[in-house]
Amino acid sequence: MPRTKGGIKTRKRHKKVLKAAKGFIGGRSRLYRQAKETLDRAGVFAYRDRRVKKRTFRRLWILRINAATRSMGLTYSQFMNGLKKANVELDRKVMADLAVNDSKSFSELVETAKKGLAA
Repeated sequence: MPRTKGGIKTRKRHKKVLKAAKGFIGGRSRLYRQAKETLDRAGVFAYRDRRVKKRTFRRLWILRINAATRSMGLTYSQFMNGLKKANVELDRKVMADLAVNDSKSFSELVETAKKGLAA
């Protein structure tokens, strides 16, 4: 009796990996072993960078808020401290959006923060 090699399963697995590796350069998209290694590595980067993305966006929001508040005579830390004392609870994403798209509302926020600092 001949041994069982599982060719159908192997081919299916290989096709799945090669399909996922579409767009990779050279043998990385055509050779199973290289494609598998590259996909594993890509998966590690994707997992890591889903977390890094959150940090990166937070940094961007803080930069935008800081730039907008400095043009109105406050630093970022003074602004955040003033808002905290004035019991304003807005997240940085919303504040950055206001700073970029609605400067009138943002200037009102800055005034609120200044009042919070004075109190």
